[in-house]
Amino acid sequence: QVQLVESGGGLVQAGGSLRLSCAASGRTFSSDAMGWFRQAPGKDREFVAVISWNGGNTVYTDSVKGRFTISRDTAKSTVYLQMNSLKPEDTAVYYCAADKSLRTVVAGLGSWGQGTQVTVSS
Repeated sequence: QVQLVESGGGLVQAGGSLRLSCAASGRTFSSDAMGWFRQAPGKDREFVAVISWNGGNTVYTDSVKGRFTISRDTAKSTVYLQMNSLKPEDTAVYYCAADKSLRTVVAGLGSWGQGTQVTVSS
């Protein structure tokens, strides 16, 4: 089992930037695909981005392409989500996820963190 702890959320004005971090422990981080999801009030949790175990493959949901960047630092067992040009509709609780493959992470399987709140004001 892997433990995931997110940080970096907060309140930002529209057009601003935030960088989320997710620190992993417990299982071999270097072999897991890692991803980010978000859940806005009253809505289902949705996929945001995923990165392969070696960082070679990334996938984004259409609404964040060109604005968000997912990356990972194996030495620090941490995955990041750099969010630029933030919009009010990006407001949500952001969750980190981990599993053995891109497919299962995107499917919402595997381990989850507790979430970090991102609020974008207009």
